[in-house]
Amino acid sequence: MEKRNLIKLFLIILLALPMSCISKTPGSFTIKGNIQGIPDGSKMLLTPGGTHKTEKAIAEAIIKDGQFTFSGSIEEPRQLHITVDGYYGSCSLVIDNENVSVSAKASLSTNGNNKIYVFDNIKITGSKLNDEYLEKKSPRNSLDSLYKAYHDNNDIILKAVDKARTEKNKTALDSLYKTAEWKKFAADEKNFFDTVETITNSIIISNKDSWWGPFLMMDMMSYFTGEQKPLYESFSQQAKDSYYGKLVKEELYPKGFVGTKSPSFNVTENGKIIPATTLFKGKKYILIDFWASWCNPCRKEIPNLKAQYAKYAGKGLQIISISIDKKKADWEKALKEEQLKWPNYLDQNGIADLFKVKLIPAIFLLDANGKVIGEQLRGESLSKKLDELFK
Repeated sequence: MEKRNLIKLFLIILLALPMSCISKTPGSFTIKGNIQGIPDGSKMLLTPGGTHKTEKAIAEAIIKDGQFTFSGSIEEPRQLHITVDGYYGSCSLVIDNENVSVSAKASLSTNGNNKIYVFDNIKITGSKLNDEYLEKKSPRNSLDSLYKAYHDNNDIILKAVDKARTEKNKTALDSLYKTAEWKKFAADEKNFFDTVETITNSIIISNKDSWWGPFLMMDMMSYFTGEQKPLYESFSQQAKDSYYGKLVKEELYPKGFVGTKSPSFNVTENGKIIPATTLFKGKKYILIDFWASWCNPCRKEIPNLKAQYAKYAGKGLQIISISIDKKKADWEKALKEEQLKWPNYLDQNGIADLFKVKLIPAIFLLDANGKVIGEQLRGESLSKKLDELFK
């Protein structure tokens, strides 16, 4: 058989094979870091970003003389955060499977009890996507100067209000809030946030036909409300089907859990992993409360939880509080202050993600079989629901 015919026959056979038989070798990435200012032996973490979730690191490395290397693979372009284990602060980049170099200087600062690494002089090479990302977000660069300008222009009234708040002088505050100066500041602030919204929406809509649209939406907005649904609906199908497109849809159109079996989860106590179902035994109803030490609405809901627990614990109510605090010390300090009498755990097992928690406080009510019978219950709505159940 002629060589030409052999090649032709080979191509015919190849095209006839099922697509599942033709494997594609997955790509991989390498990130070489040179970050000065971090002590030798510190653990560096590489964590997914732009997800509105508490993500687990996908790679880690030990730094020495400022040098470290991450490697791995991703199925689609992703935003990734470089952090120091145990500290706040990050150096972010957007990459695909490629070889990237990151250099920066890090300095340690504190904010209350939190230790933060601040990254300066960041230089990222080898990633065209990251260059594109910075270009796409560049219209927002003017916002910092706009923010500073309207605060500087209203400096006198802001200092007066801050002083009254610090002194807890309600009379002075009420008086200041009625002044023309405060009304001018309020108007300036509204104009600023209107500008932020206009610029942000423009950036997202300009990228509605690719994965960039939903990614930028996740990246530039801390949370979503129903007002963002038209933005999502403007995306192309390709954008909606992307990794970030699916995340946006999940947040804007949550399915909810009422009427379904609760996600199975474990809690960690004294280093031991315990199935949550062991805490359900002998109980008629289980209330799962997601909160955090820094969440004021969560702390304000605690008196109501205490009242319901005092009223119904003896009749079969179990409360399980899950803190999403990143720092164990912050959680322990809040526990000491609040003196909660029911089981409390730090979320070390991604429990909040299982329940698709986006905003806290988030409360889920389960029956004895683990079926969700109520969610997003707070205050009066929670007390009424429990009154009905324990009639």
